Amino acid sequence: MKRIYRRIGAALLAALFLTACQKNVLDKVPLDSFSDESVWKDLRLAQAFADFQYNILPSAGHYWDNLSNRSWALSSASDEAFNRFDDYNTFTMNSGSLTPDNLSNFDIWEETYKRIQDCNLFLSRIDGVPGDDAVRSRLKAEITYLRAYAYFKLISDYGGVPLVTQAFNLNSNFVMSRSTFDECVSFITKECDAAAAVLPGSYGNSAAELGRATKGAALALKSRALLYAASPQWNTGNDNARWQQASDAAKAVIDMPNYQLFTGPYTTLFTTFNTELIMTRGMNKQYLSAHTAVERFLAPNGFRGWSSFAPSQGLVDAFGMADGKEISDPTSGYNPQDPYANRDPRFYHDILCDGRPYGRPEYFKDRYNAGHSNVVETYEGGLDTETGWDTWNSSYTRYSFRKYQDTTFNYRVETQTNKFWVVARLSEIYLNYAEAEFHLGHENVARQYLDLLRHRAGITTDLPGALAGPDLLKKIQNERQVELCLEGHRYYDVRRWKIADVTENKPLNGIKIVKNADGSKTYTVIKVQDRVFKPEHYLLPIPRDEIRRTNLPQNPGYK
Repeated sequence: MKRIYRRIGAALLAALFLTACQKNVLDKVPLDSFSDESVWKDLRLAQAFADFQYNILPSAGHYWDNLSNRSWALSSASDEAFNRFDDYNTFTMNSGSLTPDNLSNFDIWEETYKRIQDCNLFLSRIDGVPGDDAVRSRLKAEITYLRAYAYFKLISDYGGVPLVTQAFNLNSNFVMSRSTFDECVSFITKECDAAAAVLPGSYGNSAAELGRATKGAALALKSRALLYAASPQWNTGNDNARWQQASDAAKAVIDMPNYQLFTGPYTTLFTTFNTELIMTRGMNKQYLSAHTAVERFLAPNGFRGWSSFAPSQGLVDAFGMADGKEISDPTSGYNPQDPYANRDPRFYHDILCDGRPYGRPEYFKDRYNAGHSNVVETYEGGLDTETGWDTWNSSYTRYSFRKYQDTTFNYRVETQTNKFWVVARLSEIYLNYAEAEFHLGHENVARQYLDLLRHRAGITTDLPGALAGPDLLKKIQNERQVELCLEGHRYYDVRRWKIADVTENKPLNGIKIVKNADGSKTYTVIKVQDRVFKPEHYLLPIPRDEIRRTNLPQNPGYK
C-alpha cells in the first residue's frame, strides 16, 4: 500500500495542477509549480489542490482512463451497449475471463486510493491555511463529499474495503484490514451528512462555480449508497429498516426546493444546465478534441462519428410504446417489422436508429452531395454501415446513442460547447424513492413517482392500479433501465438486484435491416457478441499486486 498512498511532494503537485487544467472546468492553469508547504500557506493554492480532487467524478470526455471515464466502460460491460473497439477492455468482462491479473481498465483501486490520500492530506492541513474561514469550511465539506464518493465507487466494485481516514506519510504503517460493506456505507452516509450540513444549496448564478459540490450532491450520494445497501446483493434478509433509510434519504432530496423535473426538450436535459441536475462534472470546451468530444465517439459513421458505444437490441426493446405499454404486450400495437413506430418518446431522444434524422444538414454537405439526407441509414448498404463512409467505424448493433449529443456540434470544424456528465439528477432520486417505497409496501407511491417521470417524458396514461407485486418491481427496474441509460447505472443495478446472472449471461444482440426492392424493410435480430457472467463477477477482484502487498482477503470466487 505504500505505493498507493505516497502522494506528497513538489513533483506531485506540479503534475496535479497540469493534469487538472485539462479535464475540469473548475481548474485554472497555475503560473508555476509550487512546493508542498507553499500550498498549505495560501488558500488559493489549497483550493486548486481541492479542485483537482473532482477528478474522482465521472467525466463526459473519452480519455481511455480508469477513473474519469469508466461510465462508458460500464455501459458496454453490461447488457446496455457494445463497445466495438474494446476501448476499456470490456471484452474481458463480457467473455467471463476477468481475473485479479487482468483487470486493466476495470481496476480503480490504486487511482481511487490516490485520490483518498489527497483528500486525507487536504483535511489534515487545511485548518492551518490562513484565509477566509467560510471558504476554508466550504472546501473541507467539498473534500468530505469527494472522499465519500471515492469510497462509494470502491465498495460498489469491491464490497468492503479498508477505510483510510488519515493521511499517510513515509513513516506510516501501511498494513490495513478490510472493513465490511455495511461499515463502509455507515462511514459514507455520515460523511455525506457532514458535508451537507456545510455545503450551500446552490451557488446562485455563478458560472465559475458550476460543477462544485452542493448540499444536494451530498444527499444524493447518500440516497444512492443507502439504496445499494438495502438491495438484495447486500440486504440478504430484506430488512425493512434498510429500505426505510433509503426512502428517507431519497425523500430528503426530493423535498429540497432547489430541484424540479426539467420540462424543456428532453434532449437538452443533458446539454444545458437546468433545475433537474443535482451534480455534474464539467469539461471546458477548449480541451475538447476529435478524440474527446461526445458527438464524435457516439455518432453514426456516416456522420463522421465513431459509433464507439452502441446501444444493444435489449436496451432498444426496453423502451415501451407511446401509450406506455410494453412491446411484449399483445395489445400495444408493436410491430417487429416496423419496430421504431409509436415508441416511448424517450426512445427517439436517447437512441439513433434507421430512419431517424440526425444533426444539422449544413454540417453534412458532403453527405447531401452524395445523394443522402441527414436521416440515419443503417439498412444493409446504407451510409451508416461498414459499406458506407468511414467503414471501420460502423455500429455493429446498427444503433447509436443520441443521448448527451449536442446538435450545435459542427463536425466540419469541430466547434464545441462546454460539456458535462450527469453525476446525479432528480430523476434518479425519484426512482430511488419509488423502489424503496415499493419494498416498504407502499406500491401506490411507487406508481406515483414512476408516473411523474413517464408523464414528463410524454406518456400521458397512468400505470394501472392492478400493476403490483413482482410485476411492479419489474416495471421499476425497466424504468431505471430506460430513464437512466448511458448514465453509469445499469452495470450496478443488475448486480445489486442480483439479476446479472440472467441479464449478462446471454448474447448481446443487434438488428439487421434489409431494404427490399419495393422500398420496404425487413428486420432481423442478430447476435453481436456472446456474453458470459460468472457468480464471482457480482464483485470485481482486488488486483493481484495489492493482495501480494497487503495480504487482504480476496473476493469470493477469485483465485
